[in-house]
Parts: sequence; structure tokens; C-alpha cells
Amino acid sequence: MAPRARKARKARASDVDEIAAALPETELGISWGDRPTWKVRGKGFLLYRMPHKTAIDPETGEMWDDLLVVMTGDEGVTLALLEADGPFFTIDHFRGFNGVLVRLSRLGEIDRDELAEIITEAWAAKAPKKLVREHLGD
Repeated sequence: MAPRARKARKARASDVDEIAAALPETELGISWGDRPTWKVRGKGFLLYRMPHKTAIDPETGEMWDDLLVVMTGDEGVTLALLEADGPFFTIDHFRGFNGVLVRLSRLGEIDRDELAEIITEAWAAKAPKKLVREHLGD
């Protein structure tokens, strides 16, 4: 009998911290004033963004209070995430910035493995190249 294929489970907000904490030399610190930020050797790769008038729900006009900023390595990665059929987006405030936003409440639109890949790429974009090679290989 062939082994049963494992069905990927949907990503959850709690997965963000779990995935980031498992990456080498990461720490949960503070940046942009007082915002919780996952960092690798002092460089932020994930930021829990505070509610702001630049990111509002178009239906209610309320500021989103569950935004995560995910740093990307370059414009190509940013565009790929924005053009994919998924929860990632940007706002005028972040145009031209190598990063995307995602509402934590929408992470279930992707699976946990995809979220881990995206967070690992964000980590690799900020980590020293030697550390990335040690962890991911060439």
C-alpha cells in the first residue's frame, strides 16, 4: 500500500512566530518605535505593523489591526507575491519597497508550508550570506 499523501494544513497567525523562531540567529525585538519585529542579527525581516490610516478596510473604513510586513529580497519576489492569487498586497505607503503586507486573519488562504517558505525567504533577504548558506545550502 502506498503511503498516504499528507494534506497541508492552512497557515495560522500563530505559525508566524513559530516559523521565525526556528530560523538561525533570530530574535523577537522592537523596531519602528515600539513594534514587535523578528530580526536576524539586528535586521528586521517581519514586522507586526500598528494600525494606521494608510491601511484601512475599504468596506468599513476601519484601520486594519492585524497587519504583518514581510520583507522580500528584491522587486521580483515582491511582484511574484503580489501577483499570486493569495493574501499578499501592498499600499501606497509601501510602493517601491521590497516587502509585502498580509493580514494575519487571511493567512489561512495559504498553507503552512508556503508560509514557512515565504518567511524563510524574508529571513534570507536580511541574514548574512554565510549564515544563509550554512542553513539553506548553496
